[in-house]
Amino acid sequence: MIWFILALWVLGFVLLWRVPVCPDERVVDAPVNISLIIPARNEEHNLERLLASVARQSLKPFEIIVVDDESTDRTADVARKYGAIVLPAPPLPDGWRGKNWACWQGAQIACGDAFLFLDADAILQPGAFERIHLAYNHGDCRGLSLGPYHEVQKPYEQLSAVFNLMMFVGMGSFSLTGSPDDPRGLFGPFCLFDRDAYQAVGGHESVRGEILENMSFCALLRGKGFKLRCLGGKGVVHFRMYPDGPASLIEGWRKAFASGASKTEPLTLALTVLWMTGGMLAWMLSMISPLVSFIPPIITVTYAAYAISMFIMLRMIGRFTWWSCALYPFLLMAFFIIFFRSAFARKFGGQVTWKGRTMDAELSKDE
Repeated sequence: MIWFILALWVLGFVLLWRVPVCPDERVVDAPVNISLIIPARNEEHNLERLLASVARQSLKPFEIIVVDDESTDRTADVARKYGAIVLPAPPLPDGWRGKNWACWQGAQIACGDAFLFLDADAILQPGAFERIHLAYNHGDCRGLSLGPYHEVQKPYEQLSAVFNLMMFVGMGSFSLTGSPDDPRGLFGPFCLFDRDAYQAVGGHESVRGEILENMSFCALLRGKGFKLRCLGGKGVVHFRMYPDGPASLIEGWRKAFASGASKTEPLTLALTVLWMTGGMLAWMLSMISPLVSFIPPIITVTYAAYAISMFIMLRMIGRFTWWSCALYPFLLMAFFIIFFRSAFARKFGGQVTWKGRTMDAELSKDE
């Protein structure tokens, strides 16, 4: 039994072996004119932090476009304060997701050679644009996506741990056999596309009804033969997810995982389920080993192994704590509960709510 669980434990490192990041250099030859496009709906506080971090950059974007998606707060005022172009988004048409509609509007007026679609809750680190350029200029790259490093602050935010892990695993770039230059997905918060490549696949209009438009973009760009890169964002772009409380965390992950499993390669999904099963099995057997003679106390080694591996993997992608990793069964249970609620909503046509909008969880390609 111990060896079986340890074999499942190894799967964790097979699925998330390493997370390479952008080159740490600050000299850029012939930088690309990047249009920074930020979709924003009631983001005045996040936008203040993001635009302040952009203002501190030594190498700046060609232009900053903030698409104000019917905000009722000071989002537009904050954007103007930092010299951004403020574009009010027209009313959301049927068949479109709010973020996709806002990004599409920004792309219509952007003048740069490349479009960087960046979520408003991101924060750029010093020297970020130099490192972004170096990663983007690698080979014949036409699209670069970075997984922001998660700045965890409050205890409830630890509940995002397994979701963050699955997000990185689903990219297919960080496994033992994967490559950052051959991703199976892109990170939604940070996508940098060559203008011509973006237009060749129809831009956001081609993914207008998708919740996880980033995953669909990857398939479209790969289908056209465009080369992509997928890296970790540590030291370049960080974010803090769902600082407004547990309710926003639950709704946010419900929205994301309403279609997440269907976008993940079946083998990766199966191995992930096996790895999680091993973790829960290690915990349950450790709990009952003092009560039954046929389970040796040494089974607790497997529980410790899972906790340690969880800490190693999570520290590559976020500032998660050792104590949350020691309590990893509760993180897994939170993941399963939210995931199955999302799956139920998708299967039976339920709805999810995000930023004051109620949307169908089930997606239609014909929308």
